[in-house]
Amino acid sequence: MLEPARHESARHESARHEESLRIQVGGLTRAELRTALRAGGVLLNTHAETLLDHPVFDLRDPEEVRIVERGVADLGLVDGATLPEVYAGAHARGLSLCPPDAGPYLRLAWTSQADAPDTVLSAGRSPAGALKVASAQLSTDVEYPKGFYVRVVVGRLWLRGYRCDDEYLYEPGDRFAFRVG
Repeated sequence: MLEPARHESARHESARHEESLRIQVGGLTRAELRTALRAGGVLLNTHAETLLDHPVFDLRDPEEVRIVERGVADLGLVDGATLPEVYAGAHARGLSLCPPDAGPYLRLAWTSQADAPDTVLSAGRSPAGALKVASAQLSTDVEYPKGFYVRVVVGRLWLRGYRCDDEYLYEPGDRFAFRVG
Protein backbone atom coordinates (compact mmCIF):
# COMPACT_ATOMS: atom_id res chain seq x y z
CA MET A 1 0.00 0.00 0.00
CA LEU A 2 1.04 3.59 -0.57
CA GLU A 3 2.05 4.88 2.85
CA PRO A 4 3.11 8.51 3.00
CA ALA A 5 -0.07 10.48 3.71
CA ARG A 6 -3.64 9.98 4.85
CA HIS A 7 -6.30 12.17 3.25
CA GLU A 8 -10.05 12.37 2.93
CA SER A 9 -11.10 10.50 -0.18
CA ALA A 10 -13.03 11.65 -3.22
CA ARG A 11 -16.83 11.81 -3.26
CA HIS A 12 -17.66 8.05 -3.33
CA GLU A 13 -15.69 7.15 -0.22
CA SER A 14 -15.78 10.36 1.79
CA ALA A 15 -16.75 8.55 4.99
CA ARG A 16 -13.39 6.79 5.38
CA HIS A 17 -9.76 7.81 5.26
CA GLU A 18 -7.47 6.32 2.65
CA GLU A 19 -3.80 6.29 1.96
CA SER A 20 -2.54 8.38 -0.90
CA LEU A 21 0.70 9.72 -2.21
CA ARG A 22 1.22 13.16 -3.69
CA ILE A 23 3.87 13.25 -6.39
CA GLN A 24 5.14 15.86 -8.79
CA VAL A 25 4.84 14.76 -12.42
CA GLY A 26 6.74 16.58 -15.15
CA GLY A 27 9.34 19.30 -14.88
CA LEU A 28 12.30 17.20 -16.04
CA THR A 29 13.66 16.77 -19.52
CA ARG A 30 13.80 13.20 -20.78
CA ALA A 31 17.57 13.14 -20.15
CA GLU A 32 17.12 14.52 -16.61
CA LEU A 33 14.44 11.93 -15.89
CA ARG A 34 16.66 9.07 -17.09
CA THR A 35 19.53 10.47 -14.99
CA ALA A 36 17.28 10.65 -11.91
CA LEU A 37 16.17 7.05 -12.45
CA ARG A 38 19.79 5.85 -12.76
CA ALA A 39 20.84 7.88 -9.71
CA GLY A 40 17.96 6.33 -7.76
CA GLY A 41 19.13 2.84 -8.68
CA VAL A 42 15.95 2.17 -10.66
CA LEU A 43 16.18 -0.74 -13.09
CA LEU A 44 14.27 -0.65 -16.39
CA ASN A 45 13.13 -3.32 -18.80
CA THR A 46 13.05 -2.83 -22.58
CA HIS A 47 9.33 -1.96 -22.53
CA ALA A 48 10.02 0.84 -20.03
CA GLU A 49 12.83 2.10 -22.27
CA THR A 50 10.42 2.10 -25.23
CA LEU A 51 7.86 4.12 -23.28
CA LEU A 52 10.50 6.62 -22.11
CA ASP A 53 11.36 7.32 -25.78
CA HIS A 54 7.80 8.56 -26.44
CA PRO A 55 7.29 12.34 -27.00
CA VAL A 56 5.01 12.49 -23.93
CA PHE A 57 8.28 12.58 -21.97
CA ASP A 58 9.35 15.87 -23.54
CA LEU A 59 9.75 18.66 -21.00
CA ARG A 60 6.45 19.94 -19.60
CA ASP A 61 5.41 22.02 -16.63
CA PRO A 62 5.27 20.04 -13.39
CA GLU A 63 1.95 19.25 -11.74
CA GLU A 64 1.08 17.68 -8.41
CA VAL A 65 -0.84 14.41 -8.72
CA ARG A 66 -2.50 12.53 -5.86
CA ILE A 67 -2.23 8.76 -6.32
CA VAL A 68 -4.27 6.00 -4.65
CA GLU A 69 -3.87 2.26 -4.95
CA ARG A 70 -6.80 -0.05 -5.70
CA GLY A 71 -7.13 -3.74 -6.38
CA VAL A 72 -9.33 -5.02 -9.17
CA ALA A 73 -11.73 -6.46 -6.57
CA ASP A 74 -11.84 -3.07 -4.79
CA LEU A 75 -13.40 -1.72 -7.99
CA GLY A 76 -16.26 -4.21 -7.71
CA LEU A 77 -14.67 -6.60 -10.21
CA VAL A 78 -14.46 -9.65 -7.94
CA ASP A 79 -14.06 -12.14 -10.80
CA GLY A 80 -11.22 -10.21 -12.44
CA ALA A 81 -11.45 -7.85 -15.39
CA THR A 82 -9.88 -6.65 -18.61
CA LEU A 83 -7.98 -3.37 -18.65
CA PRO A 84 -10.93 -1.43 -20.14
CA GLU A 85 -13.19 -2.89 -17.43
CA VAL A 86 -10.68 -1.97 -14.70
CA TYR A 87 -10.54 1.61 -15.98
CA ALA A 88 -14.35 1.82 -16.23
CA GLY A 89 -14.70 0.46 -12.69
CA ALA A 90 -12.27 3.07 -11.40
CA HIS A 91 -14.05 5.87 -13.25
CA ALA A 92 -17.37 4.77 -11.71
CA ARG A 93 -15.75 5.24 -8.28
CA GLY A 94 -14.50 8.76 -8.98
CA LEU A 95 -10.93 7.77 -9.87
CA SER A 96 -9.06 8.97 -12.95
CA LEU A 97 -6.19 7.79 -15.07
CA CYS A 98 -2.74 9.09 -14.17
CA PRO A 99 -0.87 11.26 -16.68
CA PRO A 100 0.93 8.96 -19.15
CA ASP A 101 4.31 10.14 -17.83
CA ALA A 102 3.48 9.46 -14.15
CA GLY A 103 5.13 6.02 -13.88
CA PRO A 104 8.76 7.14 -13.60
CA TYR A 105 7.87 9.92 -11.18
CA LEU A 106 5.92 7.48 -9.00
CA ARG A 107 8.90 5.11 -8.99
CA LEU A 108 11.22 7.94 -7.91
CA ALA A 109 8.84 9.10 -5.16
CA TRP A 110 7.85 5.71 -3.75
CA THR A 111 11.01 4.05 -2.54
CA SER A 112 9.40 2.21 0.40
CA GLN A 113 7.42 -0.25 -1.71
CA ALA A 114 7.55 -3.74 -0.20
CA ASP A 115 9.57 -6.49 -1.84
CA ALA A 116 7.63 -8.70 -4.26
CA PRO A 117 6.78 -12.16 -2.89
CA ASP A 118 8.70 -13.77 -5.78
CA THR A 119 11.56 -12.87 -8.09
CA VAL A 120 9.92 -13.85 -11.39
CA LEU A 121 10.34 -10.86 -13.72
CA SER A 122 8.38 -12.07 -16.74
CA ALA A 123 5.92 -14.94 -16.84
CA GLY A 124 3.17 -13.87 -19.26
CA ARG A 125 1.03 -12.70 -16.34
CA SER A 126 0.80 -9.73 -14.06
CA PRO A 127 3.73 -10.15 -11.66
CA ALA A 128 3.20 -10.57 -7.94
CA GLY A 129 3.80 -7.35 -6.03
CA ALA A 130 3.44 -5.13 -9.10
CA LEU A 131 1.54 -1.86 -8.99
CA LYS A 132 0.34 -0.94 -12.48
CA VAL A 133 0.12 2.80 -13.17
CA ALA A 134 -3.30 3.37 -14.75
CA SER A 135 -2.86 5.72 -17.71
CA ALA A 136 -4.08 6.18 -21.26
CA GLN A 137 -2.22 4.05 -23.77
CA LEU A 138 0.28 5.85 -25.98
CA SER A 139 -0.32 3.69 -29.06
CA THR A 140 -3.08 1.48 -30.43
CA ASP A 141 -0.46 -1.03 -31.62
CA VAL A 142 -0.91 -4.16 -29.45
CA GLU A 143 2.88 -4.73 -29.59
CA TYR A 144 3.57 -1.31 -28.05
CA PRO A 145 3.69 -1.28 -24.22
CA LYS A 146 0.42 -0.28 -22.52
CA GLY A 147 2.07 1.39 -19.57
CA PHE A 148 4.31 1.10 -16.54
CA TYR A 149 4.32 -0.84 -13.34
CA VAL A 150 6.52 -0.44 -10.28
CA ARG A 151 7.90 -3.36 -8.35
CA VAL A 152 10.70 -4.17 -5.91
CA VAL A 153 12.57 -7.43 -6.40
CA VAL A 154 15.21 -8.46 -3.84
CA GLY A 155 15.50 -4.86 -2.65
CA ARG A 156 15.97 -3.44 -6.17
CA LEU A 157 13.56 -0.79 -7.47
CA TRP A 158 12.09 -1.57 -10.89
CA LEU A 159 10.17 0.53 -13.40
CA ARG A 160 8.88 -1.88 -15.99
CA GLY A 161 6.69 -1.48 -19.03
CA TYR A 162 4.06 -4.08 -19.83
CA ARG A 163 2.08 -5.23 -22.83
CA CYS A 164 -1.35 -6.81 -22.98
CA ASP A 165 -4.36 -6.79 -25.24
CA ASP A 166 -7.88 -5.73 -24.28
CA GLU A 167 -8.81 -9.38 -23.64
CA TYR A 168 -6.19 -10.04 -20.94
CA LEU A 169 -7.94 -10.79 -17.65
CA TYR A 170 -6.45 -9.20 -14.54
CA GLU A 171 -6.93 -11.12 -11.30
CA PRO A 172 -9.08 -9.67 -8.47
CA GLY A 173 -5.92 -9.07 -6.38
CA ASP A 174 -3.98 -7.22 -9.09
CA ARG A 175 -3.21 -3.64 -7.99
CA PHE A 176 -3.41 -0.35 -9.92
CA ALA A 177 -2.45 3.25 -9.12
CA PHE A 178 -5.10 5.84 -10.00
CA ARG A 179 -5.34 9.59 -9.81
CA VAL A 180 -7.69 11.23 -7.32
CA GLY A 181 -9.04 14.72 -7.76
